[in-house]
Amino acid sequence: MAKVLIIDDAKFMRMTLSNILKKANHEIVGEGENGKEAVELYRTLQPDVVTLDITMPVMNGIEAVKAIKKFDPHAKIVMCSAMGQQKMVVEAIEAGAVDFIVKPFEENRVIEALSRALM
Repeated sequence: MAKVLIIDDAKFMRMTLSNILKKANHEIVGEGENGKEAVELYRTLQPDVVTLDITMPVMNGIEAVKAIKKFDPHAKIVMCSAMGQQKMVVEAIEAGAVDFIVKPFEENRVIEALSRALM
């Protein structure tokens, strides 16, 4: 069981991810809706893994990955992206994300990505 921080500007997406992860016995330690909140919550909550949307207001997911990795080089971050954001996903992986999942979320893929991130 991992402590997970979910960051997405869409409440429905946070809820969907939360339900999938709780069903797989993970603990949701916090949620946020932009990259700035992601960085602040990461520092406070010290989760095992973060799911992070790419496109968000205030600070996007790529900027948030860089800020979190600067604070904790060992942070485990799984990016969430909509179809057609491959270029941004590559940028996120280069910035330090360990994996990515595509929206709409497929339960098995979400669990697989989290398991791989936690290795």
